[in-house]
Amino acid sequence: MDVKLKKPGLFIVLTFAISWFIAGLFFSSGGRWNTPASLVVAVIYMFVPAIAAVSVQKFIYRDHLKNPLGVSFRLNRWFLVAWLLPPMMASATMAVSLLFPGVRYSPDMAGLFERLRPAIPPEQIEQIRSQALASPIHPFWLGLLQALIVGPTVNAVAGFGEELGWRGLLQKELSYMSFWKSSAIIGLIWGVWHAPLILQGHNYPQHPVVGVWMMIVWTLLLSPIFSYVRLKARSVIAAAIIHGTINASFGLSIMVISGGDDLTVGLAGAAGIIVLVIVNLCMYAYERFLATELIDSFTSQGK
Repeated sequence: MDVKLKKPGLFIVLTFAISWFIAGLFFSSGGRWNTPASLVVAVIYMFVPAIAAVSVQKFIYRDHLKNPLGVSFRLNRWFLVAWLLPPMMASATMAVSLLFPGVRYSPDMAGLFERLRPAIPPEQIEQIRSQALASPIHPFWLGLLQALIVGPTVNAVAGFGEELGWRGLLQKELSYMSFWKSSAIIGLIWGVWHAPLILQGHNYPQHPVVGVWMMIVWTLLLSPIFSYVRLKARSVIAAAIIHGTINASFGLSIMVISGGDDLTVGLAGAAGIIVLVIVNLCMYAYERFLATELIDSFTSQGK
């Protein structure tokens, strides 16, 4: 094996072996997705890339962790981008969803409650509906506030579990490639890594098999955005923040619309994919015409 591929190859094998073993053990023992137990499994699953990265970097190659993997808390404006971009993308996704046939604006959140029915008992849904209607502030704004608080804090900790591997070790080891090529490879690996969870109903409960391919497309388009933020911020912590905040913003994209399904609406649906294409094009244009420090100058330095 090419010496440049040995470390990333070992990291990928270790990550997949541990992650898929955990998922296989859970589901083969009767575990089901969208249950309290599955939440615990999901958090553990998210930390596997970090465990694999530390194992490979520190214990196998006996290299430093902090600087090589981009662990830096030195704040800059790209941390703000990492924090605010996800709810902006979620709101844009909601707007794009309204262009789809059969999708309409639903301020009473009828569509959201309908989507919750398979996972939540009817009496609990009615209780949530009553509380939402009684609130003087529309739940969308409360959800936005929650995403902005939880995203860069609790969720970012779990996001760090993935990002130390994907945008930490793997992005550094692939830095000899162009930005777009390395981002595509990481995005492909990242998407396939989710497959066991997608097949059990994560993100695409109505279409688990097709959902695997949708997830790969989604991560292929999301990967350059995360990688760009990580490079511009010079910190994998910024990548963890955008990861955590986008997870916290999922509900915003479907909260006040009805119609469509998991393949068409929502951040991980076709509407979200359209938004990601637009963000990637804007990012390319910014880098091409406005940026003062080019991304390839970062990757060539392996930072």
